[in-house]
Amino acid sequence: MVDLFSQYQHIKDSLDSAIQEVINTTAFINGPQVAVFRDKLKAFSGAKHVIPCANGTDALQIALMALNLKEGDEVIIPAFTYVATAEVIALLKLTPVVVDVCPDTFNINPALIEAAISPKTKAIMPVHLFGQSADMETILAIANKHNLYVIEDNAQSIGAIYTFSDGTKKQTGTMGHIGCTSFFPSKNLGCYGDGGAIFTNEDALGERIQMIANHGQSKKYYHKIIGVNSRLDTMQAAILNVKIDKLSQYNIAREQAAGRYDNALSGISGLKVPKRSKNSTHVFHQYTLQVADNKREDLMKHLAEKEIPSMIYYPLPVHEQEAFKPLTRISGDVSVAENLCKSVLSLPMHTELNMQQEDYIIKAVRSFFTKY
Repeated sequence: MVDLFSQYQHIKDSLDSAIQEVINTTAFINGPQVAVFRDKLKAFSGAKHVIPCANGTDALQIALMALNLKEGDEVIIPAFTYVATAEVIALLKLTPVVVDVCPDTFNINPALIEAAISPKTKAIMPVHLFGQSADMETILAIANKHNLYVIEDNAQSIGAIYTFSDGTKKQTGTMGHIGCTSFFPSKNLGCYGDGGAIFTNEDALGERIQMIANHGQSKKYYHKIIGVNSRLDTMQAAILNVKIDKLSQYNIAREQAAGRYDNALSGISGLKVPKRSKNSTHVFHQYTLQVADNKREDLMKHLAEKEIPSMIYYPLPVHEQEAFKPLTRISGDVSVAENLCKSVLSLPMHTELNMQQEDYIIKAVRSFFTKY
């Protein structure tokens, strides 16, 4: 699904040198590379404050902690997402409220958000799924109307650009009160372990997030609030310093690969290619098809026989996960998310995907459907 080794070969000298520098200086915790990466990420994203942390799940948890929410407060999330989105809400004894998603972009359906709002609702957490932005203009307007926080889960869409109706353009993760991302190795900007970052344009939130991520202290050994220990490892920061310089190039390569998939797979009966939002670029963390007529498992088997990997992201909606059934409030009909879990299938998508490999994958997919 992701060819990290080939990617490494293309930037081997730079990465090896960066890693060796960390070893030579032995500044393994909060070394200078962390500050360098923080500043590079600020320049890339346009966010006023960037706080690196240990992983994307920590980023979401710290974001919620920074808002001073109380036990039982509700956070609205899409029903179709990775479990971490709901996990951090439950860990803080808040209530995840699931809302259905759009059938074509897979992102939260903004038309259904207001019906989910209750007196306990304090925040909306849109997920920019698979590489493109949720409808942030509408979401921000709803949040402003109801005095709600917006936390963007941007683990999969770093570098995607959202265009507002007035022509203003902003990167995903920088439009709400707080944005969160992950540097898990398979992400568009991935390190060689765990890593994450938190974005905000508000000074008070930036200061509070920084303290929470560092044991609740702004001065060593003086702890003003309850915090956690969540630091981006210096070695991972060094790796990210090399890779962030190539992120735009990587995202373009993904978009080009997605375009080749689209051209070859569009129009096949029983198969739907991913739709691009009219307001967002798409950086294709995943290339996710919808397979009709209960043929998905047969297609997966067909691809596996030809040594082509494929993955289901995600097999269950949040509210059907055993751990979350008793904790989640379901708002209205969530059948779109439930049906997507039965039909979605992601094909290999990465920066090293060449035309020969992609042609082989395309031929295999097309040959499956010619049997029906």
